[in-house]
Amino acid sequence: MSSALTDLFPHPIVQAPMAGGVSVPKLAAAVCEAGGLGFLAAGYKTADGMYEEIKQLRSLTGRPFGVNLFMPQPEYADPAAIDVYAHQLAGEASWYEAELGDPDSGRDDGYETKLAVLRDNPVPVVSFHFGTPTREVVDALHRVGTFVLVTATTPDEARAVERAGADAVIAQGVEAGGHQGTHRDIPETDGSGLGLLSLVAQVREAVSIPIIAAGGIMRGGQIAAVLAAGASAAQLGTAFLATVESGANVLHKQALTNPLFVRTELTRAFSGRPARGLVNRFLREHGPYAPAAYPEIHHLTSPLRKAAAKAGDAQGMALWAGQGHRMARELPAGQLVEVLAGELVAAWTALSGGGGVR
Repeated sequence: MSSALTDLFPHPIVQAPMAGGVSVPKLAAAVCEAGGLGFLAAGYKTADGMYEEIKQLRSLTGRPFGVNLFMPQPEYADPAAIDVYAHQLAGEASWYEAELGDPDSGRDDGYETKLAVLRDNPVPVVSFHFGTPTREVVDALHRVGTFVLVTATTPDEARAVERAGADAVIAQGVEAGGHQGTHRDIPETDGSGLGLLSLVAQVREAVSIPIIAAGGIMRGGQIAAVLAAGASAAQLGTAFLATVESGANVLHKQALTNPLFVRTELTRAFSGRPARGLVNRFLREHGPYAPAAYPEIHHLTSPLRKAAAKAGDAQGMALWAGQGHRMARELPAGQLVEVLAGELVAAWTALSGGGGVR
């Protein structure tokens, strides 16, 4: 990775931006202070809400940090399919005594307004999910001194990221918790994503820009593995979801290691886009019938998810989690960074035959 970008975070550890209230300023600050790269998630927030969190984070740390944006999505959803799914969810609304949300609540997540804020009030790093920004957007961020990262799930997507002028690509394996950052939502490819190590190796041969590996990473030894495969850093989400500073609902944190939730699955049940979560009642009952319609289904189910959380019912919540969720450690975020860094050193030492870190 370029020395300028590497200098932002001493440890090759990036805290994934988790939307929905998980990646709060105190979590990002703790990661930054420990030598990792902390991130705020601007997804599902207003531009003003994003700016307020940036100001809060800056009051907590003077170290570099990142902000993540969702790319606007094209209109391709079938309104009839959304209506059918809404009818199917009527029983959930009755059970939780909640109204279904308006599927037409907005498609672009305030993208242009957020970009304007980030150009006027630059942050060290901005990352993009669900697609590649235009070269003009990347150049504008570069002019104000911001590094640009973009998620990719295939070598072809990584090539698009490089063509756009991004400083690094976040290679997201199918093991990752939460939404897959595919550039196009193609239902026929659901569940066919590449595993992280295979993806990193293929992306390494496809592009010359640095790679940040993401997907199911929970231990320092795994960080060592992706570095050996060609990545320059690792991005961890589920590992930080369980930390003390995480803004995740306590039921979500507990579910990561609760034996009641035995596996994860990619589903469209909650948002209309493939996302990996712990298999619960809602996912089992509605996942097979959810249409490809993001963000319409996200808006539709949002009141149900909030009502389930308020009722203390994890079976109705979107319990996003990566495949390594059972390895979650409930530690302060700064301590987790230190533990991961120590495990990384130990792994490198073992790989080099005890001769020290390479």
